[in-house]
Amino acid sequence: MSTPSTAAPHDVDLARARWWKSSYSGGANDCLEVAELGERAAVRDSKDISRGPLFFPKTAMRALVGGIASGAIGERRG
Repeated sequence: MSTPSTAAPHDVDLARARWWKSSYSGGANDCLEVAELGERAAVRDSKDISRGPLFFPKTAMRALVGGIASGAIGERRG
């Protein structure tokens, strides 16, 4: 899996990033936010956005989310 980067790539304009968080967060400010940035995805802590986001290739994010959704990653409850 790709190692995340904390340095903003030169071709990324974070001022135009559209951040979103899961509807499961319940409006609380204690979760992760994600933004799609071309071929990258950025992830940041909604409690402390001054720390800056981590950047991942979109393919790595798709694999992570797909693995979580399928139960291949993480613990299934229920």
